[in-house]
Amino acid sequence: MTNRRSTPPRASKPPGSSAAEHPDLQRQLARIADALDRLAPADMSAPDFERADGFLWHSAPEHFQPVQHINRVPLALLKGLERASAQLLDNTRRFAQGLPANNALLWGARGMGKSSLVKAVHGTVCAEAADLAKSSKSTGLKLVEIHREDIDTLPRCLGPLSASAHRFIVFCDDLSFDHDDTSYKSLKAVLEGGIEGRPDNVIFYATSNRRHMMPRDMIDNERSTAINPSEAVEEKVSLSDRFGLWLGFYKGSQDQYLEMVTSYADYFELNYDRQELRADALEWAATRGARSGRVAYQFIQDLAGRLGQPLKLK
Repeated sequence: MTNRRSTPPRASKPPGSSAAEHPDLQRQLARIADALDRLAPADMSAPDFERADGFLWHSAPEHFQPVQHINRVPLALLKGLERASAQLLDNTRRFAQGLPANNALLWGARGMGKSSLVKAVHGTVCAEAADLAKSSKSTGLKLVEIHREDIDTLPRCLGPLSASAHRFIVFCDDLSFDHDDTSYKSLKAVLEGGIEGRPDNVIFYATSNRRHMMPRDMIDNERSTAINPSEAVEEKVSLSDRFGLWLGFYKGSQDQYLEMVTSYADYFELNYDRQELRADALEWAATRGARSGRVAYQFIQDLAGRLGQPLKLK
């Protein structure tokens, strides 16, 4: 009699077995899916510009980050800037109304309110247009900030903006270029001169400590080493010519500085003797070696802290 080797039966799959019956596996799959979503490039086809009045442009990955509360002070608090304020406000109002307006370069002494003025003007124009936007087809004015390091991605930033019904101020703070930096050439083409140019619903505002946004020694070096010095210098400084509106900011006087301090103290209702306020503010400026709007606000922050009073914008 031949012995037959018995074959063990195959294990059958339990009926109804699935990932749903394994909570640990399900959670792991969910984490993997979330990670893949974060790694995927942002959808740039149609950003939701209704979410806020301000946005930050990020280049990696490319997307617009909404800013719900823009860090700014009321325009009336920016003392000593009346002429520049009136010019930039008028230019921005025309742009918001769909009329011709110029790109603006705010240049000059540090701490004198260049970036504060851009944000304050935007806030003022938005407030003025609030009622008009509700009763007509007027579109909103948005502020989009692009960092200096991302300026070479400006053409890709403008794509979604040009497709929107809104109007945009693209703002770059502290814009400057160093040696061997060629990204200024792409900016020149975007502002004026390129085949596509700047979209009609976009205007460009920039602040810089330098009038031509390049170090003086960089320009002097081109003048001394180039075969044709005048042409080399023209190439370097022609970027600033793309800005139709130049607004200069200069070091403040003592009276202007004290006016800034007093204005801040009144606005924030700081309970402090005015004679002592003047003396303390001058001492603060002497220790900082500057009399500017930034120094004035820093003094007010210190004073409010010592008084135990919060600083709340109205």
